[in-house]
Amino acid sequence: MKEIAIIVPVYNEELSIPVFFNEFVKFSNKLQNVHYKANVLFVNDGSTDRTAEVLTEFINQTPNSSALFLSRNFGKEAALFAGLEHAQSDLIIPMDVDLQDPFELIFEMIKAYEQGADVVLAQRSNRASDTFLKRLSAQWFYKLNNKMSALKLQENVGDFRLMTKQVVDEIVQLQENQLFMKGLMSWVGFKTTQITYTRPARLNGKTKFNYLKLWNLAVEGITSFSTLPLKVWTYFGTFVAFVSFLYGLKIIIEKLFFGIAASGYASLMVAILFFGGVQLIGIGVLGEYLGRTYLETKRRPRYIIKNQIQNKENNV
Repeated sequence: MKEIAIIVPVYNEELSIPVFFNEFVKFSNKLQNVHYKANVLFVNDGSTDRTAEVLTEFINQTPNSSALFLSRNFGKEAALFAGLEHAQSDLIIPMDVDLQDPFELIFEMIKAYEQGADVVLAQRSNRASDTFLKRLSAQWFYKLNNKMSALKLQENVGDFRLMTKQVVDEIVQLQENQLFMKGLMSWVGFKTTQITYTRPARLNGKTKFNYLKLWNLAVEGITSFSTLPLKVWTYFGTFVAFVSFLYGLKIIIEKLFFGIAASGYASLMVAILFFGGVQLIGIGVLGEYLGRTYLETKRRPRYIIKNQIQNKENNV
């Protein structure tokens, strides 16, 4: 009987955890009918509410469940990586605790795996449950990333996917400290297929990803797998220098041969402000890459585990 490890990063999710456990037990019982066994591994990412207490209570009551408790909040990407590193089952599936990733879809993932897929992606058929701004920003992120990076990300695909142990073993060997898990999970390759689903609304609590965090994640994703932003500024700088040379040549010719005075204060200030802004943007892009290099060279651990618990019947 093959085992499936479900990896669930959580941060301040005391309301969602009891509901998730209830659905997990139902799913686990159904899964035995198709000759698979389910385990669940929670990664408590430094929660400040009663998440730790609730997890401990339910794990003690629920076979085949366990949890890692990180020493502080390291972020969802690091928490997910921790779960992947500690999963030992034949198949691994990251999920959200809010049940927007439906358990029933796992049965379809298993069918795709049995047909030969190493990775089965869960792709949202639409983003109707998101706000207009979130839908628009997600659409533009995928377009920009896939134009700028050699690594193409499937649109509307999150962390929810089935992966074989071989795929996960390759992912956890990657050395990055600054993690963009969607990119890493796609970068390793392997035979991949996808299934579509309609994502339900969140049952409890609120999403921990605000627009600033989503923006930072998007920047992380683009700078992790593409150097095109740096090249763009090289090309743009060359173009601006060429145009400036032509404009300067025009002013010299007008002054020497036609006696036309150069433009005054207004045009000078516009030019200074424009090129000053362009330079600051270019420095900002350079700073993103330099900052990533600086953090990578420190070689700090991606996360620190404070303690872990598991049900005595657990074998994640």
